[in-house]
Amino acid sequence: MRVVMAEDNALLREGLVLLLTSAGHEVVAVAGSGPEILPALLTHRPDIAVLDVRLPPAFRDEGLRAALAARKELPGLPVLVLSQYVEESYAAELLGGGASGVGYLLKDRVGRVDEFLEALDRVAAGGTALDPEVVSQLLTRRRNSPLDSLTPREREVLELMAAGHDNATIAETLVVTERAVSKHIGNVFQKLGLPTTDSGHRRVLAVLAFLNNA
Repeated sequence: MRVVMAEDNALLREGLVLLLTSAGHEVVAVAGSGPEILPALLTHRPDIAVLDVRLPPAFRDEGLRAALAARKELPGLPVLVLSQYVEESYAAELLGGGASGVGYLLKDRVGRVDEFLEALDRVAAGGTALDPEVVSQLLTRRRNSPLDSLTPREREVLELMAAGHDNATIAETLVVTERAVSKHIGNVFQKLGLPTTDSGHRRVLAVLAFLNNA
C-alpha cells in the first residue's frame, strides 16, 4: 500500500514510517506542514493519506483542511486522521456528507500496533475507523435523545459499530453469537429511527451522522 504521511513531530514521524514499512507498506512522501500535503497527494496519488490534524504553520486544523481539500481533488481518497485529543467537530466534519474511506484516531492508538494497522487497512478499503474514545464521548455527551433508550448492551454494540467493526468482530468482542449481534443492531436502528437495510460503513456513517447532529 502506498502512503503519504503528514506529521511534524520528528520522533512520531520516524516511528510511523518504520511501523508502516515494517508492515509492508511504502511511504512515498512525508509532509511536515499543512501547505506541503496537497501537492504531495496530487503528485503521488497514494492508496491512503495518514495526516495529523494540527500542523505548522498555525497548529490548528491544517491536516484536516488538507484532507478535505484532497478529497475534492481526488474523490474517494482514503484518509486516516490522527489527533492528540478528542475533537468532535473535526470528526464530524471529516465524516460529514456520507463519506467513505475515512478514519479518525487518537495518537495513543498508534501505540496499539495491531489496532492501528487494522484501522489503516479498513480505511484504505473504503471503510471507516473512529476511535472508541471519540465514540464514547459522543454517546456520553448527547442528552435527551433516542440514545437514552438504548440498553447497556445496545450501547456497546453501537460503539463497536461506529468504530467500524463488522458483526463477527462485535460478536467475538462481546462473547455473543452473531445472531444476537444482528438482533441488537436491529434494535439500535429501530430506536434511532434509522433504516435497518444499510450495511458496512454506510450504516456506521448513518449512526455517526445521527450522533453528530442530535
